[in-house]
Amino acid sequence: MEAMSQRWSDDRLDDLNHKVDDLGRRVDNGFARTDSSVDVLRAEVRTEIGSLRSEVDGRINALQHTLILLFGGIAIATLAAGFLGLIATQI
Repeated sequence: MEAMSQRWSDDRLDDLNHKVDDLGRRVDNGFARTDSSVDVLRAEVRTEIGSLRSEVDGRINALQHTLILLFGGIAIATLAAGFLGLIATQI
C-alpha cells in the first residue's frame, strides 16, 4: 500500500511524458507503414482489376459475336424453311 501512496515527482512525470511521446511516435510510424502498405495493395488491386476487366470485356465481346451468328443463322434457317414450306404447299 505504501508504494501506491508515493507522490508523483516532476522527474517521474517527465519520464512518463517521454514514454508517452515515444509511444506516440511508434504508433505514428506504425500507421505510416500501414498506409504505405495499403497504397501498394491498392495499386496492385487496380492493376489486377484492369486486366480482369479487359479479359471479361473480351469474353463478352466473343459471346456477343457468337450469339449474333447463332441467332442470325437460326433466323435465316427459319425464313428459308418458311419459304420452302410456302413453295411446297403451292406446287
